[in-house]
Amino acid sequence: MKLTDLRDNPGATKERMRIGRGIGSGKGKQGGRGGKGQTARTGYRNKGFEGGQMPLHRRLPKRGFNPPNARDLNEVNLGRIQQALEAGKLDDSAPITVERLVAAGICSRPRDGVKILGVGELKAKLAFEVSGASKSAVEAIERAGGSVTILGGVAQA
Repeated sequence: MKLTDLRDNPGATKERMRIGRGIGSGKGKQGGRGGKGQTARTGYRNKGFEGGQMPLHRRLPKRGFNPPNARDLNEVNLGRIQQALEAGKLDDSAPITVERLVAAGICSRPRDGVKILGVGELKAKLAFEVSGASKSAVEAIERAGGSVTILGGVAQA
């Protein structure tokens, strides 16, 4: 066998239809472009245009709502703070703030503050100065003898 003898299987490829070569060819006159007008012209392209029919993206209903003043908070569980205390990354001498949590590697960046959540057990007596705290987190912190100060507001559930 030689490279020149290689052929595709019969029927595997189809001859290209030459358009615009007379009415008898079946693809003459308007050359498969439909009628006259904007879409028959070269260079035309309108994404989403459906020939005057209401386009799909306008037929479907709008959903959802993005609040313009939503806060992007770091959410930290009490168990994670206890781990950092035991590892020596945090000390209980000063109040726990966002900056101290970032420095300890618990949060990657400050964002709009931190919210303390109540998953896990806290054994140390700590003072927190945070943007928010769940009810269970506040109860667990006060049970351990600590305190929670919510910056600019009231504790959120």
